Amino acid sequence: MSFDQLLHHPDLWRYASIPVVAAIVGWATNWVAIEMTFWPLEWKGLRPIFGWQGIIPSKAEKMAAIFVDKTMIRLGTLSEVFQRMDPEVIAEHVVQALEPRVDELTDEVMRRSNVVLWENLPEMVRNTVYQRVREELPQLVRDLLADVDRQVEELVDMKELVVGRLVEDRNLLNRLFLECGDAEFRFIVRSGFWFGGLFGLVQLAVWVFFPAAWVLPAFGLFVGLATNWIALNVIFRPLEPKKLGPWKVQGLFLRRQAEVADVWCTIVTRDVLTLRELVTAMLTGRRSDRTRSLIRKHIKRVVDRSIGPLRGLAQAAVGLRGFAGLKDTVGDAAVEVAIEPFRDRAFVLGRAEAVAEELRHRMTQLPPQEFQDLLRPCFQEDELKLVLLGGGLGLLAGLAQLQFVFGGW
Repeated sequence: MSFDQLLHHPDLWRYASIPVVAAIVGWATNWVAIEMTFWPLEWKGLRPIFGWQGIIPSKAEKMAAIFVDKTMIRLGTLSEVFQRMDPEVIAEHVVQALEPRVDELTDEVMRRSNVVLWENLPEMVRNTVYQRVREELPQLVRDLLADVDRQVEELVDMKELVVGRLVEDRNLLNRLFLECGDAEFRFIVRSGFWFGGLFGLVQLAVWVFFPAAWVLPAFGLFVGLATNWIALNVIFRPLEPKKLGPWKVQGLFLRRQAEVADVWCTIVTRDVLTLRELVTAMLTGRRSDRTRSLIRKHIKRVVDRSIGPLRGLAQAAVGLRGFAGLKDTVGDAAVEVAIEPFRDRAFVLGRAEAVAEELRHRMTQLPPQEFQDLLRPCFQEDELKLVLLGGGLGLLAGLAQLQFVFGGW
């Protein structure tokens, strides 16, 4: 058959469609696999069978726990993280933030504690209290943060903090994987097209010499399975660089260790393990009673020094037992305003960068086996399901091609 005859052969377009369809199937199955890994964030459809929720969001708590156990733990303890935030710098910021508002905050705390006593004190007496609180504030903050620095592991459970944050915001959990593995996910989708096309050429050759009805569905199934499996393995294998002639071969994700470390550390320190989240966990987390007790201990000392000269007046107003209780209620009220200085986004981001710098250094030093755990869990969790999904879609495409292009069985 001449080339011209081949070009005008009535079945040419049918044969030509085989590698084209295989390429499209390879691309589509990989694209669908990635999309179904992360979306939707919430269940869509009719429970419990008809519908879908992204694999990562559906197992947010488990995935977040894996993230902490396999990654965060290797990069340092909570005590080390807090040290990198620099408690002395934090103390200076807290004092600067609170000093201009000493009168206002003292009023707020004292009114919550005993509005009758506070409102009936002469103005001169209240001004004396303001002045004493202003004098005591810097030392109070420094002493309190020194205690927090020594006891931070007892005040906050890092795993609880991180898992809680990622479960609360599933989109943030997705971002950790999507932004770190952006290049790899794009490769998976694109490679599906090229691998599918190559398999399609083999499929074409088989079909020309052996046009059995089962060939197209069988190859569709194979293309869907193989393109997903090959793409996943090219990303993570080989773990260590291997010489292949003049080339050095290594898993695509592992070759980007420095780049991924930068992206990962930025997200973690700006949105997950932030100073504000840490302070919030101290004040509201499972161990918050320890933090509140610590704050009350330091506040009692300030109350004694600030209201001490007014002890007689205070006791006359609220009684001996009431005055003792006043110190506790002042401490409780102080807890409510303790978060205020950490609403400053610029300061929180500054502390985040200090932590990120150290984490980047540690992450770039991780061996490949540990580094792959940043991204690998999002595939390992349901890798077989994703590969089988690709195979199923490929099988359907093969059946459709057989029916609508080649006229059925």
